[in-house]
Amino acid sequence: MGQYTASQRKNVRILLIGDAGVGKTSLILSLVSEEYPEEVPPRAEEITIPANVTPEQVPTNIVDFSSVEQSDEALAAEINKAHVVCIVYAVDDDDSLDRITSHWLPLVRSTCSSSSSTNTDGEPDVARKPIVLVGNKIDLIEYSTIDSVLAIMEDYPEIESCVECSAKTLHNISEMFYYAQKAVLHPTSPLYIMEEQNLTPACKKSLVRIFKICDIDSDNLLNDYELNLFQRRCFNTPLQPQILDEVKSVIQKNVPDGIYNDAVTLQGFLFLHCLFIQRGRNETTWAVLRRFGYNDQLEMCKEYLRPALKIPPGSSTELSHRGQQFLIALFERYDRDGDGALSPEEHKMLFSTCPSPPWSYSTDIRKSCPTNSCGWVTLHGWLCRWTLMTLIDVVKTMEYLAYLGFNVHENDSQLVAIHVTRERRIDLAKRQSSRSVYKCHVIGPKGSGKTGLCRGFLIDDMSKLLGKEFKTNVVHCINSVQVYGQEKHLILRDIDVRHALDPLQPQEVNCDVACLVYDSSNPRSFEYVARIYIKYFAESKIPVMIVGTKCDLEERRQDYLMQPAEFCEKYKLLPPHLFSLKTNKKELYTKLATMAAFPRFQAAWILFYKHRLVQLWESAYLRQFGLMTEDPKVWLKAGLGVAAATVLGFIVLKAISATGTHSR
Repeated sequence: MGQYTASQRKNVRILLIGDAGVGKTSLILSLVSEEYPEEVPPRAEEITIPANVTPEQVPTNIVDFSSVEQSDEALAAEINKAHVVCIVYAVDDDDSLDRITSHWLPLVRSTCSSSSSTNTDGEPDVARKPIVLVGNKIDLIEYSTIDSVLAIMEDYPEIESCVECSAKTLHNISEMFYYAQKAVLHPTSPLYIMEEQNLTPACKKSLVRIFKICDIDSDNLLNDYELNLFQRRCFNTPLQPQILDEVKSVIQKNVPDGIYNDAVTLQGFLFLHCLFIQRGRNETTWAVLRRFGYNDQLEMCKEYLRPALKIPPGSSTELSHRGQQFLIALFERYDRDGDGALSPEEHKMLFSTCPSPPWSYSTDIRKSCPTNSCGWVTLHGWLCRWTLMTLIDVVKTMEYLAYLGFNVHENDSQLVAIHVTRERRIDLAKRQSSRSVYKCHVIGPKGSGKTGLCRGFLIDDMSKLLGKEFKTNVVHCINSVQVYGQEKHLILRDIDVRHALDPLQPQEVNCDVACLVYDSSNPRSFEYVARIYIKYFAESKIPVMIVGTKCDLEERRQDYLMQPAEFCEKYKLLPPHLFSLKTNKKELYTKLATMAAFPRFQAAWILFYKHRLVQLWESAYLRQFGLMTEDPKVWLKAGLGVAAATVLGFIVLKAISATGTHSR
């Protein structure tokens, strides 16, 4: 993919105005015919110059105005339509020069002001139209009027440039229209405050972000390698050593702290761009800004932040390998102390190129993904948290990847960081999912222990959660599990339903696997789960696991038509899984991920039990006969034992398979 140019205009519309007789029409005709016209009409027709013959490769419309043929209303309309206004005066006519400040500049300002929208305070937003002052008929005098014009420019910041030319000799004609184009495509006012001789706050803020992104080793300096990389990214060409030395010399001469250890500091970087603008090289700074996603208002472009991503119904979004590698490199770059975790300060520095962090570090991180003993996000937790955001809000993931510089470092859009999975209907048809991230909805009555079940997924010792109250608004927990040797991410969403009769919304039902939770020590808990299953899941294709929590307490008979085991048998579900934070056993999460990975395919769950069965006969028979023996008779006996166990295993599997034929 080529370099990204933010908010590139489709065309430039140039309007020429000025007193009668200053040569507006002659300038246009001389540009087009490349010779001075002997007969000049009162007004030239609108002319379109193709993109391939303009310096900026943008189609250009040139519009003439004649007070003889057109009204004041027509003039106002043309001013509003124009992207840039050229005010033409005759260098040999002082009156036409004076009329720039007494009539034409105030007219353009008032016209733009009256047509502007109002801001949030109810005040009109004065849209300053870029203006180029054009002194025509330079062939008639032997002096320059530029000094007088420069004085005018100090009072009118919207004046982008001034030029003296001659329609008769064709002197500076092409330059005049180039400056007009440049005033539109590379405007000065968003970048530079003429009165203060300094960059605008918005421009400084943008360049500071760019500096941080290009500072790969995060030492607050741009060394030769980083400067060369910056040059290649923005201009597709390396920075020659001699030119690099000259640039450093200029910075050192003007900004004492602009160079440190032969590298460019932030102050030096900002000065360099200020110098570009002062020398009329706005296009250099604009090329940098646009490469990093900024539009003409110095805002991040919508197209840059949120490129169009097509997600078919039933598909989901995950991080691609390139997305993961970028995030790993970013983590390692800001893990200054190399402890494998981001401290709050390191986390803050990492997101300093963004408007704000995408999540709360103090609450969201600690409650949604794995952290270390200090509550700091580890590399594993970091990838988990991004995986979670990519599944539930992929647009936000793309935005933050852009803020963090993915588009620049990877030289491509964020689309390559996202993997769109195949549709779920295909997974169901194949009875196997190709996804690596699954969403599990944990549903149960208040007090059933579902929040503890979710939080237990994040820590090694679940017993630490015993007796804790969970009061945060964090509803998602994510961690990874192994499903037949492959790492999968499982997202548990805590569905908060306060009353048994509260209906579930479609987005609360639709998931890869459902975990219906009841309190096995509460006789009135299971009824809610049973009703939820019958109402929302009995006719769906979503795999369901029923879980009885607090199994370390006395199990109570449930006040329902059927007991949990009978209910599961009737609806061809796996037997209820008994769970307790106190036991610290985590096979539940592997079961849930396995069910999500093999939707509508009981063989996956059967294989889970087969794995356990194999472990049993391995430990029983091989331990009995000894692993290290070389006696062939012993191995013959072991082989017969294994064969017997295998036959028994197939009988058990056949029985389980028969009971699970219509399982959901």
